[in-house]
Amino acid sequence: MQAERDTDLPAWARWRNAAEEPAWTVGLEEEVMLLDEDAALAYRSDEVLEVLSQGLRPHVSPETHGSALEIKTDPHASTDAAVTQLRELRAQLAAELAPMALRAAVAGTHPLAVWQETELSHGARYQRLYGSMRELARREPTFALHVHVAVGDPETAVGVMARLRAHLPLLLALSANSPFWQGRDSGLASVRTPLFQAFPRVGIPRPFRGYRHYVEVVDLLVRSEAIPDPSYLWWDVRLQPSLGTVEVRIMDAQTQVEDSAALLGLVRALVVAEIRAPAPPDALHDGPEVLSENRFLAARDGMDAFLIDTTVGSRRPARELLAETLAFCRPAAAALGCEPALDAAARLGKATGADRQRERATGGDKLPGVMAMLIADF
Repeated sequence: MQAERDTDLPAWARWRNAAEEPAWTVGLEEEVMLLDEDAALAYRSDEVLEVLSQGLRPHVSPETHGSALEIKTDPHASTDAAVTQLRELRAQLAAELAPMALRAAVAGTHPLAVWQETELSHGARYQRLYGSMRELARREPTFALHVHVAVGDPETAVGVMARLRAHLPLLLALSANSPFWQGRDSGLASVRTPLFQAFPRVGIPRPFRGYRHYVEVVDLLVRSEAIPDPSYLWWDVRLQPSLGTVEVRIMDAQTQVEDSAALLGLVRALVVAEIRAPAPPDALHDGPEVLSENRFLAARDGMDAFLIDTTVGSRRPARELLAETLAFCRPAAAALGCEPALDAAARLGKATGADRQRERATGGDKLPGVMAMLIADF
């Protein structure tokens, strides 16, 4: 029946694996920086991709910049299984990079990178990207964590996408892991966020009236050849019809696997909690001004932020909002078997990746010490 309803949709919009009772499978994509022996960015992704083993190759792909690779897990029925695979993929990648005198690390930005040294990947997609955005594409590389949660039908997916919008600034605050920019403290917890904002089609998307509305809006961009395909929408949350998932993209990449696990489990539980116990209609959407301001405050201050809470009409500590969000997610997390991830998220809220980078940078070895920590934690 779903296939019959999809026949009048463009091919890209046909929802994969529609099911009456989805398993809420989950997977993630992690953007990784390539480093040389001096811990500087190594623009050798094309070379690396050519020599990866057959087992690793399906799980590693290029990114816009030649110093970045993306690690992709399979979809998994449990959060633990996805995290286990991420850990294994990291270990395998590190082992295959070693003979090439390369290493890998993860953070939202490389603390010492400067845009003048940036080199793009040579793949057709990324050369087309440069043709579209010109020198904007040469900004410093940024590195994000993307979480996919399978949702059984597109109408449910577009509805939960709208409800997730209010949670996105908190997820950004919790994931903040990029305080350093061009060799100095940016004053922000996630400088990746404004750097990535140089790209078009980013930020928190508007709510859509339904899946047909979503398809109409996106397909106009594709049909008019403004974008080659919907993957050129870099919104903080978007739909992936070919995978049948809601994809949350606002988060900085995490240095430690345990922190990725916390965010993975939290996003999965949020999706299910919002579907099973959605917000009342009059509280469904915060206005774009509030969402935009909260997004900035989260990028600037991380978990020290005071975010606007429209239910009380004032700003509240992000840590209070996190505690309430975790409580809201507990029943869903229990049903999914990922309650430990919420406990890990609570711990991450006390000391984010940005906090740990700044703490290490106060030592005698300064930013080189930060780089050593990022490499060791990979």
